[in-house]
Amino acid sequence: MPGMSETHNAARQVSDEPSPRRLLSSRKVYEGRIWDVVSDSFQLNDDGDALVRDYIQHPGAVAVLPMNDAGEVLLIKQYRHPVAMDLWEIPAGLLDVEGEDFVVGAARELAEEADLVADRWNVLVDFFNSPGSSSEAIRIYLARGLSDVPGHERHVRTDEESEIELHWTPLDAAVRAVLEGRLHNPSAVVAILAAAAAQADNFQGLRPAGAPWPEHPSQRR
Repeated sequence: MPGMSETHNAARQVSDEPSPRRLLSSRKVYEGRIWDVVSDSFQLNDDGDALVRDYIQHPGAVAVLPMNDAGEVLLIKQYRHPVAMDLWEIPAGLLDVEGEDFVVGAARELAEEADLVADRWNVLVDFFNSPGSSSEAIRIYLARGLSDVPGHERHVRTDEESEIELHWTPLDAAVRAVLEGRLHNPSAVVAILAAAAAQADNFQGLRPAGAPWPEHPSQRR
């Protein structure tokens, strides 16, 4: 059949997997305030030529798709200077606290950027943001059972975060915004489409909040 491999197997599960190669050298070529740029020399196999690849060494991040009891999801608008645009995103932040549980970091970002706490957490999706140029791994959680952070406990947002605007929207409307090319933040796009897929079985297939994340670079050292 056209477009079908001879080895096609409908029952086969596709899954990314670690693939260590022979590292010849690694050096830091730029040290930044948040992330560094490193240059690695490696071989694909023992007889292969040495290849050199520069990439961003990133601590990783977590993001949260908040969903209320009406099935609406929360988007936040924030200015992003590298693209000079106000983007609709979801609460997110760096994994820059040594030893902090991933879900604890996600809960902190939810409180700081959306003034919310949640009592139901699930892993929605894990992904690499730009694996051809960065080691950044992102875990996105679905947060439900929401309540407001008391006013006197709310985080004081500064800099770009001081302009954050919050907007609740039905999930299907968010999906349309993605497919019509109106949303561009990768975490928001991935989260919205993953939530729409997960909704098909009433989110029963989602992993628990504490599910292992072996693909994160810190878990593979």
